[in-house]
Amino acid sequence: MSSSQQNKNKRPDAEAIADDERQYAHSTISKEELNDKYPNRPHNHGKTLPFHELFQSLFDPLEANKNKKPGPATARKKLGPHGPNNLSPDEIRRKIIIRFMSRWRDQVGDDFFPALRLIIPEKDRDRAMYGLKEASVAKLIIQLLHLSKDSDDGYNLMNWKLPARGPPSANSGDFSGRCYEVLSKRPMRQKVGNMSIGEVNEMLDKLALAQKEENQLPIFREFYQRMNPAELVWLIRMILRQMNIGASEKTFLNIWHPDGEALFNISSSLRRVCWELTDPDVTLEADETGVELGSCFQPQLAQFMAPSFDKMVEKMCPQEIQGKNKEVEFWIEEKLDGERIQMHMEENDDMPGGRRFTWWSRKGKDYTYLYGNSFEDDNAALTRHMKKAFDPRVTSIILDGEMITWDPITNKIVAFGTLKTAAISGGKDPFSATAARPVFKVFDCLFLNGDNITKHTLRDRRNALEAAVHNVEGRIEKHDFKPARSASEIDPALRKIVAEGSEGLVLKNPRSMYRLNSRNDDWMKVKPEYMTGFGESLDCIIIGGYYGSGHRGGNLSSFLCGLRVNEKQIKTGMIAPLFPIDKRKLNHRTGANPMKCFSFFKVGGGFNADDYAAIRHQTDGKWHKWDIKSPPTEFIELAGSHQEKERPDVWIKADDSIVVEVKAASVGISDSFRTNYTLRFPRFKRLRPDKDWKSALSIEEFMELKAKVEEGKEDEFKVDKKKRGLKRVKREYIIVGTENVGKTEYAGPNTDVFKGLNFCVLSEMIHPSKKSKVEIEKTIKENGGNIFQSPTAKEDIIAIADKRVVKVAALMNTKKTSIVKPQWVLHAIEQRESDAAQGRTSRFIIPFEMIHMLYCRDEDKEEIEANSDEHGDPYYRDVGPLEYKGILENMARLEDKTLTKYLQDMLVKKGVDMTEFKGSMFWGCKAIFVVGELMTFDLDLNVRIEFEHFRIASGKIVEGDDIDIKRKVKVKEEGVTHIFFSDDKQERLREIKEELGACSPYLLSWRWIRDSWKNEKKVDEAPYLV
Repeated sequence: MSSSQQNKNKRPDAEAIADDERQYAHSTISKEELNDKYPNRPHNHGKTLPFHELFQSLFDPLEANKNKKPGPATARKKLGPHGPNNLSPDEIRRKIIIRFMSRWRDQVGDDFFPALRLIIPEKDRDRAMYGLKEASVAKLIIQLLHLSKDSDDGYNLMNWKLPARGPPSANSGDFSGRCYEVLSKRPMRQKVGNMSIGEVNEMLDKLALAQKEENQLPIFREFYQRMNPAELVWLIRMILRQMNIGASEKTFLNIWHPDGEALFNISSSLRRVCWELTDPDVTLEADETGVELGSCFQPQLAQFMAPSFDKMVEKMCPQEIQGKNKEVEFWIEEKLDGERIQMHMEENDDMPGGRRFTWWSRKGKDYTYLYGNSFEDDNAALTRHMKKAFDPRVTSIILDGEMITWDPITNKIVAFGTLKTAAISGGKDPFSATAARPVFKVFDCLFLNGDNITKHTLRDRRNALEAAVHNVEGRIEKHDFKPARSASEIDPALRKIVAEGSEGLVLKNPRSMYRLNSRNDDWMKVKPEYMTGFGESLDCIIIGGYYGSGHRGGNLSSFLCGLRVNEKQIKTGMIAPLFPIDKRKLNHRTGANPMKCFSFFKVGGGFNADDYAAIRHQTDGKWHKWDIKSPPTEFIELAGSHQEKERPDVWIKADDSIVVEVKAASVGISDSFRTNYTLRFPRFKRLRPDKDWKSALSIEEFMELKAKVEEGKEDEFKVDKKKRGLKRVKREYIIVGTENVGKTEYAGPNTDVFKGLNFCVLSEMIHPSKKSKVEIEKTIKENGGNIFQSPTAKEDIIAIADKRVVKVAALMNTKKTSIVKPQWVLHAIEQRESDAAQGRTSRFIIPFEMIHMLYCRDEDKEEIEANSDEHGDPYYRDVGPLEYKGILENMARLEDKTLTKYLQDMLVKKGVDMTEFKGSMFWGCKAIFVVGELMTFDLDLNVRIEFEHFRIASGKIVEGDDIDIKRKVKVKEEGVTHIFFSDDKQERLREIKEELGACSPYLLSWRWIRDSWKNEKKVDEAPYLV
């Protein structure tokens, strides 16, 4: 009789019953629902093991075994029957786990779920997320131990990735190790506690429900009082779902039961594995291991790419298959930038519309609340639009696909990060014609009308999909694929999708069956690792570093790279200030430091141990900790108004740093870096000891390089594997962007609207939709215009640009011509076609408006402004509903300012003290900022911030050129109440006091504004007098 059968004959004792009640009382579903759903679930006959047994009997031995290196096996016959066992690490791991599970079955029972959900918490879908990350747990521990955040231990917890402050620590980058250091100094108990696994599960269920800090703290306090530091560290790992014990979920599942992994793959449920597979001798039938309706499965994933396209095809179509079948092919699909989603639909008469839907993510998160549970779900972002999506014969179906965000205005996929926002918006405003929306792109069908079809070939499953699902444009669509028979067909497909802004391809074997929770050669992803125009030539200077975690803890594991400032910026200091500069003072400004760099990208991939060692050796002692309150803006500028975006842990001066060579897939626009551009998928290639900071890439050099690539420089895609020679696919390439170019927006039918006009297109179009330089030129030619490549080729050339690239900036500096946005080209064609459609004949072209101008000369401005009213409504062209909506909204904003002033004046008349409100705390204050010769705006970051705070909270600022503070009569006339000094200008204090005498306003440090802002009301001026 098996141990499982023996356990069924044992009656649960009182402790076991209490334990069962305790740990399932706070579940996401009630105890009654659990018993109804799992009527045959096992009941343990004994109390769950003490919590400390998990790490003493399981985790610690597994961690010790993880660090062992496998050695040569020793023949037993040489050692005799009682000689030592030289087991491999794999065998030892299995032995440790089997021993623990056998003990559980013997002492506790067949319900292993309480232990398994703590052993592999990252796979537990039945407990809600805690909403806790390292920083949140650190704050709770600091409060629990009554530590100061500024103490060594408080600092070390909050900055766990950084080297420890105080005594040296080996736990940099290891949060749980850092927690142990702090907790072990202040333990409530030295010996292990008495909490059982059941009690810990009960408390963790409560923690998952307690989303606020004040509710979480009492739970942590109970853990702290009942556990020693070693137990607490393992608990923290469970909460963060970061176990790293040297054994995967597959190992545990398969040791618990031979069908454990198979059942988990079709259900994503540890609970089902533990409650349905209690006896290892009783296995599942073949039809019980297939996907099921209403049960979230683990999807098949794409394998990582091989060294070359030829190798990929060879792996997908082995030689023996190619020898037998002359018609062997593979399929090419675009790799979508979205979220992997599975949809289940079944007949259900209780649901409105007669169908029940469920939706899950790849990680098993239930998204039914977002996308809808029925055709009539009023909160659904999708199902209400899918009534015509299924063939009438379909009664049940499971679809696998990608959920993307689609912009109906630009007809393009939007970045993945906007998906949830679009889904929520789609539920609230389901019929918006302009809002971004979720679209389900389906590429596989796994279950149809009661039949599991995962064992069928992909070709057969696709045929089933074609018959069962109909496209509903912009809601649910079948993902297109292209059959191919040669590796040479991959390259042009990759070029095409990358030119369109996609992230890669997926190659699929149409003869393959669907393999749950597997990465194999039947599906392979292809990403362009780099283009030679960028990837071979970007030599950038390191300007910042980020400490790593885990095995990289305590050391810099990734780096911030920057671009050097331009010669012009060095001479003039013109580096995009945070607020307007008095142009009359520009001649007095000092230039930028030649070593100054703008943040450009962050790179952490591609380094090996030797690379890290070389960087450490060459930069040792030259790093500086990044000071948030006083960032090193003389040497580095980050993105964000407070220099907060992609902020490094440490920074380094350019002349102390080193140059690295990187490669990347492409360059994209980004507001996370000061250059407004960044590299996509950057990867370190090598150090450049032959180059110093002066020869690293500058902003100007990068923009020139980018312009060359945009103009059609022929770049070859390569599949990258580090330090491995590649076989080049020899084929004739054409310029990206010129192959298979379809008609652009408003391009046809052809018109003569630009007949006799000459154009020079200097950049791509980025608003309202993206078009390449080549596409714009093609559109102009198709409508009668002449194209020149130089804006000075003729006197009457119209310069077209939407971006300030190097050529555009140079043309603007000449002040010889205004520069027009490509949007005017589209508007002109659209108006001509609209006139023709309505029977109006027009020999004229629409004039320029201010919205059409990238740069407008002063002498052209008055004439162009006259072509629309004060609100921007044009006189000479028709306006669509979307543009008209924007004009109306702008009118409202203009009127809002007047309305706000009116309301404020009314409140003052009513006797309301406006300074009681944070937004107007400086009401009635009029200030001068003494920060330079009279009043210039060369401010450090802190003063810049308080300057803005003062203005935002209704303070008025008098500029230095408008008032001479040495003339007290002017100070009195202007009603100046406060004069603020930056730290480096307080030497002028005595001079100003002598001039102003008794009529002097408050002479204060800028910190008075900062502290008032923090306290949300004006503080007393006295402590801040200078």
